[in-house]
Amino acid sequence: MTIMQKTAEGQLSPEVVLAEMTKNGVTHVVWLPDSETNFLYQLMQAEPSLRLVPVGREGLAFSIAAGLSAGGQRPIILIQNTGLMESGDSLRGWAIGLNVPVVMMIGYRGWTRHGVNTDTAATYTERFLHAFGSATTSVRARPTPRGSRSRSRRPPARDGRWRC
Repeated sequence: MTIMQKTAEGQLSPEVVLAEMTKNGVTHVVWLPDSETNFLYQLMQAEPSLRLVPVGREGLAFSIAAGLSAGGQRPIILIQNTGLMESGDSLRGWAIGLNVPVVMMIGYRGWTRHGVNTDTAATYTERFLHAFGSATTSVRARPTPRGSRSRSRRPPARDGRWRC
C-alpha cells in the first residue's frame, strides 16, 4: 500500500508521516516549528527513535543535516516554503554542493486546492526547487491547481541521491 493509498484525498495525517519517517530510518528531524507542521510535534516528540533538532533559521537546517549525515545519521529537514526560499544559498552550498542525501519536507504556505494562489510563496515554491534541479513530489488534495507542474515535467533528482 502506497502512502497515497493510506490517506484520504492525498492529505497526510500526522500518523502516516511519522510512520513513513520511522519506516525509512529517519534518526533526526531538523526543523523550524511553524503553524503548518505543529500537527506533527506531539507525535515526533513521543517517538523514541527520533531526535528533534529545532533551528532558529531555516538555512541552519542544511548545515546541521549535512553534519548529521556525515556522522552516519539519517536526518530529514522539515521547514516552510518561505524559509526554504530565504535559505537557498544553504541548500546550494550544503545539500547540493556536498551531495548530502537528505529529504526535505516543505510546508506549502499559500497553496490552495481551489487553484487560486493569493500568496506568492505558493506561486514560486516549486519553481524555486526546480531551479536547483531537485525532484519534487507534492502531496495535496485534488484537483491540482492550474499552472502547477505535472510529475512528468519535473527534473530528475541530482544523482538520484537527494529528494525534496
